[in-house]
Amino acid sequence: MTAVSGSRRHIGRYVMGGHAALVYIFFYAPIMLLVIFSFSGDKLVGRWGGFTFDWYQEFWNNEQLADSIWVSLRVAAVSTVVSVVLGTLAALSLERFKFRGQRVFDALLYLPIIIPDVTMGIMMLVFFAEGIELLDNVLGIQLSKGIATITVSHIAFNISFVSVVVRARLAGMDQRLEEAAMDLYATRWKTFRYITLPQILPGVVGGGLLALTLSLDDVVVTQSAAGPGATTLPVFVFSLIRKGVTPMINAVSVVMLVASLVLVGLSVLIEHFRPDGPVGTGET
Repeated sequence: MTAVSGSRRHIGRYVMGGHAALVYIFFYAPIMLLVIFSFSGDKLVGRWGGFTFDWYQEFWNNEQLADSIWVSLRVAAVSTVVSVVLGTLAALSLERFKFRGQRVFDALLYLPIIIPDVTMGIMMLVFFAEGIELLDNVLGIQLSKGIATITVSHIAFNISFVSVVVRARLAGMDQRLEEAAMDLYATRWKTFRYITLPQILPGVVGGGLLALTLSLDDVVVTQSAAGPGATTLPVFVFSLIRKGVTPMINAVSVVMLVASLVLVGLSVLIEHFRPDGPVGTGET
């Protein structure tokens, strides 16, 4: 019986190992092909024409790409900062206080995560169309869609993701430290500054990096909120695909992939970081 059970365990390991290998191949083979053919010298995307850096050089020298990168960075920076502040405040209010309409607020906060991007984009499109017309008719202020509208759209969905990450950090926090600080006559601000913030800081930074990644990668919502002269890098790449796929798109996609992986990796590392010392470990 021992030999039979041992052979079954070996067979089970081989089956699970083969299944895991197939899953990894399914997920990562397209990415590897994208990276390989981004260095191909042939003008056809799927044909190898010798190793070259020409497409990365063309990407670097393209002025329209440079402008779209600058727009993406501006939008991502502003939307991330605002989303981190508002998302952290929302998480604190839901975890630390009780108020009327809390459940409704909690449900509304999760909506941008649940609803499809297309629906979110249509809502932003209608909102800005009606809002711009209202400002023009009532206040005489003439506005148009551009970087500001893209930034507001990114803030609208990034707040939810930041809030979820920070709330997860708050849920695992020892509230006795806050209670002890207030028992020692610390004000709420001092308690937050010296006790709460250091403990949730990895979650805040992790949520900020996640928001930055989502802002840099978004296409659907950005297209709905964008206007003339305000084209982000993902939207520009999507427009290039409509005209025809070239190996330069492979190079641009690899750069975006590397940037996203770096940001996500930093987010994961910071989220799992535990500060040393009395606040993080309870050691003296």
